[in-house]
Amino acid sequence: MSWLVLVVSGVLEAVWATALGRSDGLTRLAPTIVFAISIVLSMGGLAYAMRELPVGTSYTVWVGIGATLTVTVAMITGQEPASVVKVLLIAGIVGCVIGLKLLH
Repeated sequence: MSWLVLVVSGVLEAVWATALGRSDGLTRLAPTIVFAISIVLSMGGLAYAMRELPVGTSYTVWVGIGATLTVTVAMITGQEPASVVKVLLIAGIVGCVIGLKLLH
């Protein structure tokens, strides 16, 4: 259960990071509300997962999922340029997250 919560929390990290970027410095109401709700849920889920999983593993997986999804969304929406090298490096992060799960 902790791994599932951790993955969902990582997805929510991407949600709050994307919403923060779209909030224009927390001046736009809708993205600011999405940011506030998703950051609380994301941090709460991370805290829950850390009750059973090692802190280092939990944090690394949480950040890896969040960063990967955040940059992927930015590339798909055209907010960030995509390149073969960037995609390969992101795939490396995904591989490392999977490796941490397999080792646990």
